[in-house]
Amino acid sequence: MTATATPPRPTAFSAARTLTTAARVLRQLRHDPRTIALLLLVPCAMITLLRYVFDGSPDTFDAIGASLLGIFPLITMFLVTSIATLRERTSGTLERLLAMPLGKADLIAGYALAFGLLAVVQSALATALSVWLLGLDVTGSPWLLLLVAVLDALLGTALGLFVSAFAASEFQAVQFMPAVIFPQLLLCGLFTPRANMHPALEAVSNVLPMSYAVDAMNEVLTRPGVTGTFLRDLAIVAGCAVLVLVLGAATLRRRTT
Repeated sequence: MTATATPPRPTAFSAARTLTTAARVLRQLRHDPRTIALLLLVPCAMITLLRYVFDGSPDTFDAIGASLLGIFPLITMFLVTSIATLRERTSGTLERLLAMPLGKADLIAGYALAFGLLAVVQSALATALSVWLLGLDVTGSPWLLLLVAVLDALLGTALGLFVSAFAASEFQAVQFMPAVIFPQLLLCGLFTPRANMHPALEAVSNVLPMSYAVDAMNEVLTRPGVTGTFLRDLAIVAGCAVLVLVLGAATLRRRTT
């Protein structure tokens, strides 16, 4: 009896395999206009709605608009990425891919790159709309605002890839939002300064990445230049995104049981 040959497993991260995976994901998304609309148009629509909710109080829009400019992309990228990755696994596509000479790190990095490119476009549209059409008044550079928004969207992508490993259906993937996103939304300092919270809640907020995303946005809102606090917040958000991607690669399963 002839033994079936097992495809050799890759021993190192490959940029070529990562780019191939990213190109495949982007080709699939190109044929999914509803997902594209959710990614690119919904954050812009939410920012516009918020602007006219506070039409009689533009200072309020200035105070929270910058923070939400980072939060909305994070939430949409989390939803789309978690559902898209889970769909790949439940359909068997992920199992077929991992049967090829494709490592988990290549796969996760490819997904992160594809959705990261969409995150750049999404954040650029939302930032341009907020600053130049809706009149969001920021003291710092709009380019710094865009940088934070992109990192926030990448963090949402990383979180979505990570939680998809623990969901058995698309409905369960959506159910992770109250557990992963809502606590961060409540404790990030958007509704009240974190220093005014109960000490226990403030301690929790200090380890949540969205808190530093909001802090970075507020630095751009109120400071004319790059500050040490801003760089620290950026580093924490970026570091959390990389850490979650590594965890996502470690927990990636071929098929949903």
